[in-house]
Amino acid sequence: MAVQSVEASPAETTHPAASAAPVSLGPAVALSCRECGERFALGPIFACELCFGPLEVAYELPTGDPEALRQQIEAGPNNIWRYAPLLPVPADVADQPNLNPGFTKLVKADNLARELGVTGGLFIKDDSGNPTHSFKDRVVAIAVEAARAFGFTTLSCSSTGNLAGAVGAAAARSGFRSCVFIPHDLEQGKVVMAAVYGGELVGIEGNYDDVNRFCSELIGDPLGEGWGFVNVNLRPYYGEGSKTLAYEICEQLGWRLPDQIVIPIASGSQLTKIDKGLQELIKLGLVEDKPYKIFGAQAEGCSPVSTAFKAGHDVVRPQKPNTIAKSLAIGNPADGPYVLDIARRTGGAVEDVNDEQVVDAIKLLAQTEGIFAETAGGVTVGVTKKLIESGALDPSLSTVVLNTGDGLKTLDAVAPTTGPTATIRPSLDAFRDAGLAR
Repeated sequence: MAVQSVEASPAETTHPAASAAPVSLGPAVALSCRECGERFALGPIFACELCFGPLEVAYELPTGDPEALRQQIEAGPNNIWRYAPLLPVPADVADQPNLNPGFTKLVKADNLARELGVTGGLFIKDDSGNPTHSFKDRVVAIAVEAARAFGFTTLSCSSTGNLAGAVGAAAARSGFRSCVFIPHDLEQGKVVMAAVYGGELVGIEGNYDDVNRFCSELIGDPLGEGWGFVNVNLRPYYGEGSKTLAYEICEQLGWRLPDQIVIPIASGSQLTKIDKGLQELIKLGLVEDKPYKIFGAQAEGCSPVSTAFKAGHDVVRPQKPNTIAKSLAIGNPADGPYVLDIARRTGGAVEDVNDEQVVDAIKLLAQTEGIFAETAGGVTVGVTKKLIESGALDPSLSTVVLNTGDGLKTLDAVAPTTGPTATIRPSLDAFRDAGLAR
């Protein structure tokens, strides 16, 4: 079968992974440093041993007749495993016990488009339909398959909430033990959802960056032996799950690239991997190559990437988070510099909105399209509105906005300004007196 490499400028030598026997993860052939291009054998490593740059999966993907590959994908299951030939997973992945996330709705948001003045077509990619009601089910599903391949027995993560629930659920379904770590002050809905699956849930005094530092220490300690941290030592595989958002959006648009896409930024990995997925589809001939713009969205109370973009900087300076959008509250985003590169390369931008604008956008999406987004979705819709008003986003072009989670997880954000229209006695006169009869 003909294959092509989709990893640019690979080094000639592939170094053995630090701990791993050879494994087979479908079309994945190596890990490649995003900074120096050095290659390493597939294994549970996440940083280059030469320059300490981040590693990502390099592939040899199928080439040949794009139409045949399209037909193969379309004949697959209605979840992310329809794209198994393009992912670092074994060929029999669909037969393994997992949550089968993905292929969530792409909603044509005509009502919201009218409110925002968008004429070129506005779509909401609504990932609240995943098993634990956030996009994190995608990335965890890929990490689980890597964890199986590397012989881990415990799944773990550092999390701002959604990932903790996704790991707990995936571990319960897949037969792993789980122990996940969260900031001590998360929204109660996310705490309950992470705990209900029966794994260990540990609150750490501090913010997400403190939690992440603790997990990095645990990996290097004998206490962490046999643990697969989905967003640390399994991070190269975990991140690839976000590519499936790009695949689905293009397939649901009739195998077309969107003109513009608005993506929330926490670590920045989702945005960088969506761009990677779009580029793969172009190289495979599954979509027509054309310009597209990628916009990043942050909350003003944690906007290190937006701040750097507006200042024209290439370095992202860490911030201390202070925002209701806690799922995006990563003050030192690992992929921040790569987000800046992509936004500038594609002609996009990185923008932010304050907490009041986040709440207003959550309500606007709910009242126009019947989609109740969590705070991250409020950030993307709010930023979309702001970008249109500033002229940075062209309302005459097709635009996809991501909603990455369910508003039931962040009720506290809207509860103070949302409630009954009126409370009345059980009589028609009372109803009439309240001015509700129309």
